[in-house]
Amino acid sequence: MPLALLALAIGAFGIGTTEFVIMGLLPEVAAEFGVSIPTAGLLVTGYALGVVIGAPLMTVLGTKISRKRMLMLLMGLFIAGNLLSAVAPAFAVMLIGRVVASLAHGAFFGIGSVVAAELVAPHKKAGAIAMMFTGLTVANVVGVPLGTLIGQDVGWRVTFGIVAALGVVGLIGIARLVPEMPRPDGVRLRHELAAFKNAQVLLAMAMTVLGFGGVFAAITYIAPMMTHVAGFADGSVTWLLVLFGLGMVGGNLLGGRFADRALMPMLYVSLGALAVVLALFTLTAHNKIAAAVTIALIGALGFATVPPLQKRVLDQAHGAPTLASAVNIGAFNLGNALSAWLGGMVIASGLGYTAPNWVGAALAAAALALAVLSAALERRDGKHRAVTSSVTPAEQRTAVHH
Repeated sequence: MPLALLALAIGAFGIGTTEFVIMGLLPEVAAEFGVSIPTAGLLVTGYALGVVIGAPLMTVLGTKISRKRMLMLLMGLFIAGNLLSAVAPAFAVMLIGRVVASLAHGAFFGIGSVVAAELVAPHKKAGAIAMMFTGLTVANVVGVPLGTLIGQDVGWRVTFGIVAALGVVGLIGIARLVPEMPRPDGVRLRHELAAFKNAQVLLAMAMTVLGFGGVFAAITYIAPMMTHVAGFADGSVTWLLVLFGLGMVGGNLLGGRFADRALMPMLYVSLGALAVVLALFTLTAHNKIAAAVTIALIGALGFATVPPLQKRVLDQAHGAPTLASAVNIGAFNLGNALSAWLGGMVIASGLGYTAPNWVGAALAAAALALAVLSAALERRDGKHRAVTSSVTPAEQRTAVHH
């Protein structure tokens, strides 16, 4: 794997850290600005919405420049947003900083996926995408716990300052290691938009929303589930999330490796197993050891879907994949927001803290159904093309005449 992937992974590490570290620092931020915890939660919501909006917006704005230059500009935006958060004199200013940083998120992973795939041989594309996403998964194992610890002991502003410094390292790495990769000749915005007419691209994005949504239906409410149901102490939640992060790292790498060999079978196995494990979590959540193992499995199976889904979008949007790739990153965050809302609804209805696991299982099962449908449509279209190509021009003219 080329060194340029390391630069992309460092950028991904910084982005992953800033996305999730705020969840552990909400009390400190709320206390300093004198706002409630629900109001401070807008820093999470604002970031997620910024990713969904920023993914297509920033990608469209970058259609006129090379992918390397766009990646550098996105890292600059990320640095600026985190610096603004670090020095924010008021809550509203920090919220603006979070949104500014989030605008870089979707486009960075979308364009980065295209660049990573182009850096390697065709049979290694999913593995290269997984290598970049390793930065995001490792952030949940190292960056988020460490950033939370620093923020609680030294100050949350220091955490965001360190994240901005990580962005500088990523920017320098991209400038030094990523080769100049101009956009292919003839590819314009209308070509990028045309990819969304492909039913297979839309099906892959729907699988992304539902499949990864299944993961976050459960993980969003992991703290009350583990403390009230499993009986863990409040301080244990951080280490349970580290287990989840370790599962993400392993699943991401396995997903990239096997997706290069058999993409659709990899999706069948990971989505099917994810649905089963999420359903079982309603039972295993009552036992500490079983719950810990299940959390790691959810992380592994959830992120095992990421490289094959991202590669599926790239394959189906061939010729103009950049915008579709970025929008698919937004689809992950849309799934997160949707599933968190649905999970909150079932808890609020009195079904208990384990009820979101059933929501997650249903979402993962729906993603599996879409994967089966996608493959069936692909086989049908393949047979149709084969039959059409086997008919001679004379036979076609005769058929038209009759």
